[in-house]
Amino acid sequence: MNMKTFALVLSALTITSACTKHETEVSKQIIALEKAAMDRWSHGDVYGFLELSAEDVVYFDPMLEKRLDGLKKLTELYKPLQGKINVSKYDMIDPKVQAVENMAVLTYNFKSYEGEHVYQWNCTEVFRKEKDNQWKIIQTHWSFTKPELK
Repeated sequence: MNMKTFALVLSALTITSACTKHETEVSKQIIALEKAAMDRWSHGDVYGFLELSAEDVVYFDPMLEKRLDGLKKLTELYKPLQGKINVSKYDMIDPKVQAVENMAVLTYNFKSYEGEHVYQWNCTEVFRKEKDNQWKIIQTHWSFTKPELK
């Protein structure tokens, strides 16, 4: 291998390593943000997710007939739930973050325990890095993976 080829290979490895490190850092940030909001949610505090959502957020939920558009509408949906949610335990299963530049997609399976009820969900959250370098949710999609287990 000549020096020019060696330099190109070394450069490619350095770029790959930097990209992997960046993706790992973004992944840690996104998962930590989601867990912090979910911890608040499970204790009845809906504002963790509202504070994490962008003004132009869109939201899909199996309990809704159609997509919900905007933070104002999401706030109207969540506000009546404030203080009424009591998840005794939850598991965020196999979270995966795929990131490019200022966008990241978080997907995971979710299991929540409410008394004797166990609910299983699929979740997809699309995050955008805002001008202030804060990650905000711009799209949420929840769906059931399995019916309620007893």
